[in-house]
Amino acid sequence: MSGKYRFGIIGCGVIYGAHAGAIAALENAELVAIADIVEEKARKAAAERSHGANPQIYTDYREMLKRDDIDIVSVCTPSGMHADMACDVMNAGKHVIVEKPMDVTLKACDKFIETWKKTGKKATVISQHRFAEGVQALKAAIDAGKFGKIALVDSYTKWYRSHEYYKSGDWRATWELDGGGALMNQSVHYVDLMQWMAGDVDYLFGNCANVWHDIPVEDTASATIRFKNGAIGTLEGTTAANPGLSQQLEVMGEFGTVSIVGSQIHVWEFVNDESKGQGKPQDASSGSGGASDPTAIRMDLHTRQYKNFLDALDAGTDPLITPVEARKPVEIILAVYHSARTGQPVKFPLDPEVTFVGTRF
Repeated sequence: MSGKYRFGIIGCGVIYGAHAGAIAALENAELVAIADIVEEKARKAAAERSHGANPQIYTDYREMLKRDDIDIVSVCTPSGMHADMACDVMNAGKHVIVEKPMDVTLKACDKFIETWKKTGKKATVISQHRFAEGVQALKAAIDAGKFGKIALVDSYTKWYRSHEYYKSGDWRATWELDGGGALMNQSVHYVDLMQWMAGDVDYLFGNCANVWHDIPVEDTASATIRFKNGAIGTLEGTTAANPGLSQQLEVMGEFGTVSIVGSQIHVWEFVNDESKGQGKPQDASSGSGGASDPTAIRMDLHTRQYKNFLDALDAGTDPLITPVEARKPVEIILAVYHSARTGQPVKFPLDPEVTFVGTRF
């Protein structure tokens, strides 16, 4: 595209600034409109967190979608609204970028995928840690076979969120709109990295608890996962660890061990002849933050994912993360919940009819 892609954003909450910042950082992108049902919130976002843009404000996103001059819309609303809004965007003839997770039920995710296929529009869901240098180096090493047979793929998100955090929005910690707790909201990024590295899941056994938050969803969870390639994974997530640690991803195999901490390479060791002497790849990433402060999460990776999306539009190809890919971490997390609720292992695929409204861990 010779000119600029013109963006609208739906939802002006905490993550709005990361999306507005990504748009502002790209020369071929421009923010022209934003929508939020609370007009004052939208006005404040436009004035304080739009990085110099002067977007038109709407209180009804459907009115914004009527504009012919908007090419792409970013959906930054509570999680349980994502699929319906994304479908509205695509049916309006626009491409869509959706903040994580894709949605909170598999039925909603499948509706998203069906609309994406029907309309032919481009769509992606944010999983920005895939774009960190260390993570991409790890993925390249796996794809090149440097690990040999992979034995373990482990993901840890041991964070802290206060009572005030969960009270900051009436949608938080609800099954209907947040879709869960520490796994669905905080751990989902590294669950995605875990399955990106290890591949499809065969079965898992999960355990969920609420340690000290007064919420119906989990603040602590773990799972043992068996992947179809034979690897075993350990997944742990919590918002009850004060002050918390950086997220961590570990891959260990026949010929190598790599540990990613806060999107940075912490350990990079290979013992086979091919990899000896290569050393740790260059990694310019900074720590991801967010362990105890949700506003401290590293934001530049959103820009990289936005660039990937615009490059895909220019080339007529798919972005790195398609809706089909984005469904996978949601299925894993919902399977952990289902296993925890039933006390039984869950064989994949998970029944898309499974819901958790009314469940309390």
